[in-house]
Amino acid sequence: MEIKKTGVAGTLESSDIQVMISKGSNGIEIELDSEVKKAYGDQIEKVITETIKNYGLNDVKVKAVDKGALDCVIKARTLAAAQRATETSDQPDLEVL
Repeated sequence: MEIKKTGVAGTLESSDIQVMISKGSNGIEIELDSEVKKAYGDQIEKVITETIKNYGLNDVKVKAVDKGALDCVIKARTLAAAQRATETSDQPDLEVL
C-alpha cells in the first residue's frame, strides 16, 4: 500500500493517543511524546510498529502523542490513521490485524 496523504486519528484527551502517519523514506520512524514514555514507551512503539507492518506499510513517519492510552486504543488509532493516509477503509480485513 502507498501513503497518499498525512493521516491523523485520535485526540489529546486523557486515556487516548493521537497518531499522525505520513510518508517516510527510512523504514518505520516513530516520534513518541508521552508522559509515561520511560515506563511504557517500548510497548507503545511495539504496538504501533506491529500494526503498521500488519497493515502492509514500510516507509512511514509516525508522530504519536500519548495521554495514557491502552494497547487496544493505540492499535485502533494507528489503524485509523493508516487507513486515512492510504485513503482506504475496507483493507485489510480487520481479522488479519
